[in-house]
Parts: sequence; structure tokens; C-alpha cells
Amino acid sequence: SHKSSKREWKPLEDHSCTDVPWLLLFILFCVGMGFICGFSIATGAAARLLSGYDSYGNICGQKNVKVEGIINSGLDLTHKKYVFFLDPCNIDLVHQRIKSLALCVSACPRKELKTLADIQKFAETNGSTLCSYELQPSEYTTDPRAAKLCPKYPVPESAPIPFFHRCAPVNISCYAKFAEALITFVSDSSVLHRLISGVMTSKEIIMGLCLLSLVLSMILMVVIRYISRVLVWILTILVILGSLGGTGVLWWLYAKQRISTSAVENQVAKDNLQALLIYAISATVFTVILFLIMLIMRKRVALTIALFHVAGKVFIHLPLLVFQPFWTFFVLILFWTYWITVLFFLGTTGSPVPNEEGFVEFRVVGPLKYMWWYHVVGLVWISEFILACQQMTVAGAVVTYYFTREKRNLPFTPILASVNRLVCYHLGTVAKGSFIITLVKIPRMILMYIHTQLKGKENACARCMLKACICCLWCLEKCLTYLNQNAYTATAINSTNFCTSAKDAFVILVENALRVAAINTVGDFMLFLGKVLIVCSTGLAGIMFLNYQRDYTIWVLPLIIVCLFAFLVAHCFLSIYEMVVDVLFLCFAIDTKYNDGSPGREFYMDKVLMEFVENSRKSMKEAGRGGGAEGRELKPMVGADEE
Repeated sequence: SHKSSKREWKPLEDHSCTDVPWLLLFILFCVGMGFICGFSIATGAAARLLSGYDSYGNICGQKNVKVEGIINSGLDLTHKKYVFFLDPCNIDLVHQRIKSLALCVSACPRKELKTLADIQKFAETNGSTLCSYELQPSEYTTDPRAAKLCPKYPVPESAPIPFFHRCAPVNISCYAKFAEALITFVSDSSVLHRLISGVMTSKEIIMGLCLLSLVLSMILMVVIRYISRVLVWILTILVILGSLGGTGVLWWLYAKQRISTSAVENQVAKDNLQALLIYAISATVFTVILFLIMLIMRKRVALTIALFHVAGKVFIHLPLLVFQPFWTFFVLILFWTYWITVLFFLGTTGSPVPNEEGFVEFRVVGPLKYMWWYHVVGLVWISEFILACQQMTVAGAVVTYYFTREKRNLPFTPILASVNRLVCYHLGTVAKGSFIITLVKIPRMILMYIHTQLKGKENACARCMLKACICCLWCLEKCLTYLNQNAYTATAINSTNFCTSAKDAFVILVENALRVAAINTVGDFMLFLGKVLIVCSTGLAGIMFLNYQRDYTIWVLPLIIVCLFAFLVAHCFLSIYEMVVDVLFLCFAIDTKYNDGSPGREFYMDKVLMEFVENSRKSMKEAGRGGGAEGRELKPMVGADEE
């Protein structure tokens, strides 16, 4: 039964190109993305975006062509390089733009102008006319049209945005009003002001704590490799102590505050007391749930500990793995910057058409107006492609490590060797895998968009159906991501194309279903505990530092920001660890399926995993003697198939 799979797994023996048609399709798609960028630049969108344009369709800082049916168009604005909005705080949330007349001016008002006379004086001394083109500076105070064609005063002090030639108010308070409009759930705006001022006063602490979370994540990556066996217990004890400690501290603060508040009767103190009580109760519930999960999970740990131990060794041999999240993140940021820039270009592309108010808008006509959709699909597919490249690189490096018997013979940097293999042979496979994820992601995004658009309009049944569809698609996406990860590993081992690899990997995973469940639950739980540990340590440090501000409601926002950042950083680092463990597991499963340790069929695995196989064989024999259900339950959990 060793030949149970139709094709033997031959690790790393031959390299061949996989899924070439998909690579060609992907390249074609990227060329299309480039065409969109080129088209928007060619139609003058880039100049409009960078130099800015006024409400009459003139680009600031150059000579312009007349637009039919629009007054004030086709002006020579060579000396007027900055866009000035007459009412910069009037923001239209629906169309994401400033609802105000825009003009080109030669200088931004660097101090506040309170009256029309001030605006007139500014125009005469600086030569920068802030009212519409048809008014002369001398007419500002006399002409009745000035009320409509001049800025809303007081004109805030403003400065040009670097590179973009727009005058923006220096004091951002008017955008704070706009933020309040966004955050409708905070009915009491004084609370919002207190929260925002809390973040502003403690921004140094926030930066420091974010740095701390980065350092802690690095340390955890290093520490996991040395104490993976002890780690489970240490993490368990730390989480128990941490959750108990956190709960205790909150209750203690509550009691202390209660004693001191009983004398003082004011609203803020009552709010603080109530806030502390809510924090304390939620912490208690969280602690109880954690304890229950730990009790259930404690049995299924042996193989996971062994794999974590080997994963630690992988990081010793391949230290560059730690920097994987950095360069993936860097490439993603570069791509997203490009994408958003082109998105802005698309917003200002097209030909000028007059709108209802007699001003100019730029609209794309004909089939080209569907470029948006192509651009959005590009965002999802290329982002997924970049992430899949990371998975393939990690898989290739770990596979090389696992299936090299003499670790001394490893290539100088297995990571670079793996990147090289990916670029030369497997880009098509990665493109196909990421396309499959995109196929699931796009419908989910469309449904989510519909869901947000329909808020409050649809009946409960429709909302429930939409939620269910979104949920199913999300689950499908998660399963496919996991299967893709294993398909990439199979491709790295065997150089087979995506479908074959996915099928082979799926067969192996089904044969080891119970183990997969154990590793994914226990392993993910361990990594989750690691994340909790980092978030808790950062949060605790935050509480210590923020304690000098006695207003507890202000704590919330800085703490939430810091904890979210800590979680993101920990997630980036530990997801690499999770990837390594998943790849090792697939290699281990293949190893135990085709090798049994006899001469000529030696295991490739590490000593730690060998011990695990020996132990599980022993327990298997004992369970077999014990007979009954337990022996059958253990069967898929054992090491080699002993046939």
C-alpha cells in the first residue's frame, strides 16, 4: 500500500515550469493595468491632479484652452500656481469632495483674514486675489456679488500642501467637525473632543509602545525556537496570570475609585466609575472563557510541540525568514501607493463637461468608464499574488531545508534560492492560486458593498440572507487559502502544476485529518496566546505609562490604538511561523507515508519528530492491546503506516 498515491513524491528532483498559460494571462492583465495608468496620464489627469484645477476647468500654473459654454475658462494662469477653496470645510461626504468654488491664486493666505477689507488688503499687498476672477480687488468691498464670489470669512490661515499645490487650512479643526459627522455614534461631542485631545497629548507614549510591540514580537520569534517544549506551559501560565492580574487590577482600581468617589458627587467621576466597572466585568468573562478553552485543549499537544521545535530550528538555519513580512509589506505598500495614485488620476480623467451649477466636471464617456472595475479587480488579484509569492517563497525554503539530509549541504541562502525557483518556474502557479482567491473575494466585496448601501432600507430577511452569503464566502476563502498554501508546498516539492498539487496535498491532508485538526487548533491557539501575550504586555505597559492621566475615559483611544498595532505586528510575525509549521507538517506527512525508517527508505525528518513517531508507535501498540475504540481513534494520529 506504499504506492497508494498514483505518483510517488520525488522531493526536489526535477524542476519544470508550471502553469505557463496562467502566467501569460497575468502578464496580459498587468499590461492592462499599465494601459489604464498611461491613458489617465495621457488625457491630462496627472497634470490636473498635481497642479490642481479650478471650478472652471483651468489647470493652475499654465495657459488653458477654452471650454465651450463655460465663463472664465481658457485663462492664462501661469503665475497662479495654487488652488484655493472659498469654503474649505464644506465637505460632501457622499461624493468625497469639497463642495466649494475653487480658484487658482498666486499665494495662500498665511494669516487669518477676518473681513472683506482684510481680503482686499491681502490682494493689494501680496497680489493674490482670493475672490473669483471677474471681481477686481478694488470692487471687493463695494460690489454686491462679493458675498457669493468671495471666500467665506474668517478665511483660515492656510499653507500649500507639498507637491500638490492646494491651499489647506493649517488648523485642522474644521476637519474635526467633518470627523464628528463621520462618527455619528458619539452623540456627545465633548467626549469626542476629550478622546482626540487624549490621543494628541500622549502621542509620544503611543509611538514608544508601538516600537515596544515590534521589539517584543522579534523577541518572541527568537524565544520560541529555544523553548518550544516549555513554551506551551509558560504561555499558559503567563496568560492565566496575565488575565487574572489584569482582572484583579481593574477590580482594585474600581474599588479604590469607588471609595474616593463616594465623597465627591460629579458626573465625570460617575462616568469613570461606570467605565471601570464595565472594563472589569468584561475582563472577568474573558478570563473564564480562556480557562475553559485551555482545559479542552491540553491533550492534543505532542506533535504540535515537536513541529514548533523543528520550526525553531528552521529559523536558526534560515534567519532571513524573519524579514519576510517586512519585504512583503514593503512591496504591498509600493503597489497600493501606485494603485491609489492611478485611482486619483482616474478621478480627474476624462473630458470637461458643465454640471448643473455651471462649473466644470471631468467625466469619462463610452466603454472606458468601466476601467474602474478592471482597476479594482487588479487591486485584489495583484495583492493576493504578492501574498501568494510570500507563501511560495517560505514553502520553497522550508521544503529545501526538510528534504536536505545533510544540513551542511544547504544552499548559502535557501530563501534566495527559493525566490529564484519561484521566478524561474512557478509564477504561473502563484498567479492561478491568487486568481482563485480573487474569484471568491470580489463577490464577497460586492455583497458587503450592497449590504452597507442597503442599511436601514431592506427587511430583516434580506439582511440575514446577505449576511449568510458573506459569511459562507468568507469561510470558503479561508479554506481555499489553507488549501492553496498546501498546494504551493506540493508544487515546491514536486514541480507539478497547481491542480495536481492541490489534489495531492488534499489527499494527504484528508489521510491525516485528525492531525490537521490538532495542529491547526493547538498550533493556532499557541500562536494566538503569543499574540495575546504581546498585546497584553504592550497594554499593561500602556496602563502604567498612561496612569498619570487620571481621566480614565481618555485612556481608551490611545490604548485601543496601541493594542491594535501590537496585534497587527504580532500577527505579521507569527503568521510566518504558522506558515512554516504548516509546510513542515505536510513534509512530515509525506515523509511518514513513503518512508518507514528501514534501510533505503530512511526518514528525512528531524530527531524531535523521530521521537514523536517512536512514541506514537508505542502508544499505538499499547492502545492496540487495550483494544476497542481508542485504538481505532488513534490510527490516523500515528506516525508511519505500518503495513
